[in-house]
Amino acid sequence: MPEDVTARDLHPSARNELKTLSKENAERVARHLAMASRLIDEDPQLAHEHALAASRSAGRIAIVRETLGITAYATEDFALALRELRTYRRISGNDDQIALMVDSERGIGRPDRALETGRAVDRTSLATPVRVALAIAMSGARLDQGDLELALGELEIPELDPDRAFDWSPALFAARAAVLEDLGRTEEAEFWMKRAEVAAEALGIDEAGDEEIFVEDHLIEDEDEDDTAGDDPDDAADAADAADAADAADAADAADVDADADTASADAVVDDAADSDVPGDGAAEPSVEDEVRELLGEDDDAQAAEDQEDDSAGDGQSA
Repeated sequence: MPEDVTARDLHPSARNELKTLSKENAERVARHLAMASRLIDEDPQLAHEHALAASRSAGRIAIVRETLGITAYATEDFALALRELRTYRRISGNDDQIALMVDSERGIGRPDRALETGRAVDRTSLATPVRVALAIAMSGARLDQGDLELALGELEIPELDPDRAFDWSPALFAARAAVLEDLGRTEEAEFWMKRAEVAAEALGIDEAGDEEIFVEDHLIEDEDEDDTAGDDPDDAADAADAADAADAADAADAADVDADADTASADAVVDDAADSDVPGDGAAEPSVEDEVRELLGEDDDAQAAEDQEDDSAGDGQSA
């Protein structure tokens, strides 16, 4: 951990969520989250390690579970990303990571579940950037199923305006161009790809996706998004109450981070001894492996195989 990294490098709204922790713990967690944010683009794996370190000290804080989910997604551990983002939503009550949840379902090979996840939210309640990201993810799920026309239809949203550009416009225009290309509608695809390039240039987005804040030729129209949500000091107490509620609803997701964070990946194996170290009511909780197998639908297959073996053994004894 670089010595120049301090808790103040973390966004104030994120630091506010850590007020339920002790001062020393909050400082340590904030520094790990700040490092995860700094490294997410250049070194996703190291960013993920910082997120894991934060989760071991503050596994019941929404911003920590969100960060862990995002870094897991960045390292293509989609099963873990889905698990963590579900927990984040349960603790915070926010759907602002719904697009990553849909993409994570796609990542583990379940486009049908991805579509179900996306349809389960009220899109009118989402912020515009989230709504656009969800449309792109839903379009991708349709492509996974081979439904090109439906994939194009998912992108037919009010924000698809070639004459205006916002920070989410290049990705939306490029997604439409890609689907049109797959459909063989080359001229339309070229038009939308050109609009994506023009929008990116006007927004000052370079090849790495970094944004510069300036306006060129009046192409950019800013939206009044609420970037200061969570700055209210009362939010810390609300976050603590939400975490308690999440524990009651699903202790396996909200209270088992200390036991499984070190081995949080789709292929991790956590034994019963690790589970016994988790604070709680003493009941055994599912490991990461169990949760991942449940996500992938493997438990039912395994049980069916065991039942078949038992039946075969019974037949042999009868004979």
